[in-house]
Amino acid sequence: MFIAMNRFRVKRGCEEDFERVWKSRESHLGHVAGFVEFHLLKGPEADDHTLYASHTVWQSRAAFEDWTRSDAFRAAHAHAGRESVGSLYIEHPKFEGFEVRQMLRGEAAASLFSAS
Repeated sequence: MFIAMNRFRVKRGCEEDFERVWKSRESHLGHVAGFVEFHLLKGPEADDHTLYASHTVWQSRAAFEDWTRSDAFRAAHAHAGRESVGSLYIEHPKFEGFEVRQMLRGEAAASLFSAS
């Protein structure tokens, strides 16, 4: 498995706008080979920003890289430039990619995944 994250330092007072942009956009992920799940995470607040992260789980690094070269990726990111540094963000998002080396699931998670 592979986890791809982008960290966003969102200007204080712009959190609702940022979340609205993410919740209303077409991600095009639902039909992408190798895609597992997506999470939009809200983190700690600082004086000038609130930390957010987009978190996607993929079956492999190759599946993620294939997505970044796809038409679906281009469509999902076609309007990303509208939310530029200076409007909602303090700086450009920072990408982090992780190879999963261990995964544990509790009983509650196991029942969630077996129901689908």
